[in-house]
Amino acid sequence: MILTCPACGTRYQADEAKFPPGGRQVRCARCGHVWHQAVPATIDDTPPLVSESMATAAGTGAAPQGLRDFKGATAEEPRRPLLPALGVALGWIVLVAAIAGLGWLAVRYRGQVVLIWPQSAAVYAALGLDVNAHGIDLAGVDYRRRNENGEIVLAVTGRIVNHGDRELPVPQTVIVTLSDAKDHELYHWSFTPGIQTLKPGRSAAFLTRLTSPPAGARHLDVRFAPGGP
Repeated sequence: MILTCPACGTRYQADEAKFPPGGRQVRCARCGHVWHQAVPATIDDTPPLVSESMATAAGTGAAPQGLRDFKGATAEEPRRPLLPALGVALGWIVLVAAIAGLGWLAVRYRGQVVLIWPQSAAVYAALGLDVNAHGIDLAGVDYRRRNENGEIVLAVTGRIVNHGDRELPVPQTVIVTLSDAKDHELYHWSFTPGIQTLKPGRSAAFLTRLTSPPAGARHLDVRFAPGGP
């Protein structure tokens, strides 16, 4: 049932079952006016115009059980819009993916990066990544043991490759190192590639041989001598 204060017109919602047959005294929480509310009361279907606090029972200062204003019956917590939150999450996903992609490219093409920005070689070295600061690299290194005229010959082959975008000088000293199962060096020798420069994207094959290599050799390493171009 709806109660309306005769003095100020404030409307309240109350449970009709909570009122005794003879009615009861109620007090308006807004203006303090006290009146006797009979049951059944005339129901006012007009929508409430004012939202106020609960009306209190006359003389008690406490709200009658079941009596509340329209604000308490209809107010709702405002909800945060969903689309802005999804947009922020999507933005973070795109940012992380972009950073990961740039990191992969920086590692995959580190040779080209160092050619453009030589100072980056120190960054790659600190990360434990091998990088050739000159654009010339060794690839496809392989070896075979052969028996030639009763002697064991170790043949080492591979390619010298220019990964740069311009013609580059080729280091003229290549060192081959043999080590045992515990990576202790047993023997090393050097050779000259026989080519002075390489055009962009081109490669040149090399072959070097060693007669009677150490019997305990288990590992082979081929690299340019320090101080190359």
